[in-house]
Amino acid sequence: MLTRRASFATILGSIFSWAAIGLVLFIGFNHREQIDSFFARIGGYEEQRAEGGIVRIRMARDGHFWANVKLNGYERRMLIDSGATITALSLPTATSAGIEPDKGHPPVTIETANGTVSAGAATLDTLEIGPLKAKDVDVVISEAFGEMDVLGMNFLSTLKSWRVQGNELILEPDGATGEISSAPEQRVEAPRGSGGERKRPEITAHKIPAEQQ
Repeated sequence: MLTRRASFATILGSIFSWAAIGLVLFIGFNHREQIDSFFARIGGYEEQRAEGGIVRIRMARDGHFWANVKLNGYERRMLIDSGATITALSLPTATSAGIEPDKGHPPVTIETANGTVSAGAATLDTLEIGPLKAKDVDVVISEAFGEMDVLGMNFLSTLKSWRVQGNELILEPDGATGEISSAPEQRVEAPRGSGGERKRPEITAHKIPAEQQ
């Protein structure tokens, strides 16, 4: 009887151990961006830094560039993607930034890696990356984007230049103050492209080419 109880306790302990490991892996996967940021800080280098009016962003372990952005003052980490025509916000982020789709503007159609979704059009009062500040930035908002927020070409095109050197993305404003004007009007339909797992404007597989500026 004692042997049976010991065996049962051992099995039960193993089940709890594997469940704990699974929980840690699940949490780590869902919060990998924050974990990357934490290890970057304790590792002695900055993921994002400003030199004068120029912003330098280090490539993340996933091969993409993530910017620490302020949307109407609300801080958010966003994926920078040159394959996205327009900046896209998840519904929770838009709510936290105090913006909502313009009711006077009809819904727009967005092509994502997982199909076509409907999104609302809106305008951010301010979008800031370090010393860089853009005003009246057009965005699209949709619940279908999940928790993903994307900084698209309608922001990048406001800069004097953007380019990759080594493992850094360099954003340079057109002027010494860092304040930049909004981009010219563009189509809101994002281009088609290949896969990824989350619904978002066509940004999943794109990486910024090293010679782009």
